[in-house]
Amino acid sequence: MAQAARLKRSVVLVGMMGAGKTAVGTAMARALSVPFLDSDEELVRAAQMTIAEIFARDGETFFRARESEVLHRLLAGPPAVLSTGGGAFLSEVNREAIRERGVAVWLRADLDLLWQRVRHKTTRPLLRTADPKATLAGLLAARMPFYALADLTVEAEAGLSVEAMAAKVIAALAEHGDVGR
Repeated sequence: MAQAARLKRSVVLVGMMGAGKTAVGTAMARALSVPFLDSDEELVRAAQMTIAEIFARDGETFFRARESEVLHRLLAGPPAVLSTGGGAFLSEVNREAIRERGVAVWLRADLDLLWQRVRHKTTRPLLRTADPKATLAGLLAARMPFYALADLTVEAEAGLSVEAMAAKVIAALAEHGDVGR
């Protein structure tokens, strides 16, 4: 299926840090023979600073405005698989842009799986707190109602390989009508 499959519009992966947006998105793009784009990486390249440095120097509000600009630019291009930062889908402006030009797929993962994946990473500025797991739980609880607005939800599974998860998302997209021959 992957060789003959054709992406009709950009697929925008949304969800929490650690949900697998970058790894799964890369595998999906490879399987669908389309570009993989990462809004965080594009932002880092444009700013010539890490996300943590942008947060520290300019704050979250500044970061979110730049994130929206990058997302809109990426959505204006040809169909691709696009990974977004965990907070990007909270913005109504971003959700509307995604609705107009793509399909949002929530990679839903539970707290334990997310924590297992992010607990040793030092590149997560929002988790630089006294109790990062509690912070992650709070972020997840606050963001779930927004992620639930995505066009599709695909449940992440701890034992699933990246390739198997990518195939699961592609199958959901095909069922939804966003991948065709």
